[in-house]
Amino acid sequence: MPTLALNKRASYDYEFLQKFEGGLVLTGPEVKSVKKGQIQLTGSFITVHNGELWLTNAQVSKYGPAGEQPQYDPRRSRKVLLHKKQIRELIGKSQQGGLTIVPISVYTRGSLVKIEFALARGKKQFEKRDKIKKRDVAREIRQHVRD
Repeated sequence: MPTLALNKRASYDYEFLQKFEGGLVLTGPEVKSVKKGQIQLTGSFITVHNGELWLTNAQVSKYGPAGEQPQYDPRRSRKVLLHKKQIRELIGKSQQGGLTIVPISVYTRGSLVKIEFALARGKKQFEKRDKIKKRDVAREIRQHVRD
């Protein structure tokens, strides 16, 4: 299960409440481009339209060997495949105040391209500072124990 792209910023900005895995609908050249690792999740998010999930603002670079693709949009919305029961659950929970759906990573399972995403709550600035402070203190303790 090789990881093709990570959204490292998401774990810094959000607290993950529940993780999900879904399929990603891509065109042929996009699949090849994604499998080469030419996808960026930074700044992307998942929206709900007509009872379907859509990956928005993720960049999939053009696959060069596919030839000319005159109307290719690298930031187009891409459908995320999930069971209806899970989609209904996500919609219900995401409508609660302050919750959003954030992509975490894109990877392959067999020949399929999968996306891992989470129902998340945004962190406040002081929570981020506390996390950094705890990490620094733990690092200093480890260094003192080593010495």
